[in-house]
Amino acid sequence: MRVITASLLFSFGLLASPVVLAEHHNLTIDEELEQKVIAWRRDIHQHPELSNREFRTSALVAEHLRGLGIEVQTEIAHTGVVGMLQGGKPGPLIALRADMDALPVTEQTDVPFRSTVIGEYRGNEVGVMHACGHDLHVAMLMGAAEYLAQHREQIAGTVMFIFQPAEEGAPPGEEGGAELMLKEGLFAEHKPDAVFGIHVWGQAPVGTIGYRKGPLMASSDRFEIRVKGRQTHGSAPWAGVDPIVAAAQIINNVQTIVSRQINITKAPAVVSFGIVEGGVRNNIIPDEVYLEGTIRNFDMDIRQQIFRQLTQAAEASAHVTGATAEVTIDEGYPVTINSPELVAKMLPTTQRVAGETMVHESPLVTGAEDFSFYALEVPGMFVFLGVTPEGQDPAKAPANHSPFFYADESALRIGTELFINWVFDYPEAG
Repeated sequence: MRVITASLLFSFGLLASPVVLAEHHNLTIDEELEQKVIAWRRDIHQHPELSNREFRTSALVAEHLRGLGIEVQTEIAHTGVVGMLQGGKPGPLIALRADMDALPVTEQTDVPFRSTVIGEYRGNEVGVMHACGHDLHVAMLMGAAEYLAQHREQIAGTVMFIFQPAEEGAPPGEEGGAELMLKEGLFAEHKPDAVFGIHVWGQAPVGTIGYRKGPLMASSDRFEIRVKGRQTHGSAPWAGVDPIVAAAQIINNVQTIVSRQINITKAPAVVSFGIVEGGVRNNIIPDEVYLEGTIRNFDMDIRQQIFRQLTQAAEASAHVTGATAEVTIDEGYPVTINSPELVAKMLPTTQRVAGETMVHESPLVTGAEDFSFYALEVPGMFVFLGVTPEGQDPAKAPANHSPFFYADESALRIGTELFINWVFDYPEAG
């Protein structure tokens, strides 16, 4: 999951929307399977792998699925694994997704299965850690696959298990993640009727579920602006063109896109500069200044509007000073949009599994997720699963992407059972 900062704060809403619970029996996993899920999680946590390098993890998943008699396809989007389980009754195709990659973070927790793995990221030696909980996601879906395979005759339809690499973003110069899986034909031959995903959240009480109809998580786009002037001595700025002044004008004017040009009553948006580089000496006006930043928003049309206005603001601001601006926008993850109909349909199941008082409507989250690509293709439902231990203040708990990120493993049972019950209830839900 991409976030604006590693310390992104988040808490679920206080009240859940009143919904009549569906009259189904809750399907639960036994103690033996729960312990397997915990063991898988700890093993994967102790052996984390960076994006597009999930070789051990994908091999573990593929071996497990094959052992369950599930049809398996590997090496999709480099290391992705897809399993297909045919149920005993006719029905829809339901996709369940888990992401597998870890982060370039050196773990600081004291758990006995802490990661000591060292990897390479952008040419640097780094610690590697499952600081975003993807190890839990994989373990929960492996557990769900085992239960569903054992009860395949009772399943109406087919289940597609998507174990996805590179959710955190492919290394520079590479493609990866959900976008590449779809590009390589994931949904081409077998298009799901619905896709479900779960993301653990480090700053929500263990066992709580955060859901939202419509936009849930922001789009995430990177931009860079190269402001070009003409170098001169700092004592004679009139003899050149100052890109630093031009860059300052661009930074200020770009802030008016959200504050004055976007209809923020429709959807929130954020444009932030994170890098400003230029100059080598105090008395030399340089030739160029480099700017880089991020764009987050919750509406796909507004997203395109921001792209256009950012480019116009940068070019016009530079032109006024005699400089030029070259704008490049790297489109990242789209807005994660939950199907309102699917959420309404499956909310009773979610409440039954987690407990009605444990399911709350989530606020908008300015972090981003590439589950968004699946949800643009087919109706999607993506929820947050709290993992803050009881007795700890969620607001003070280490956030996802922190080297101190810690997950209460009792949440694994709930996540696994959510996957299972969604599969069984979807064909019959109203």
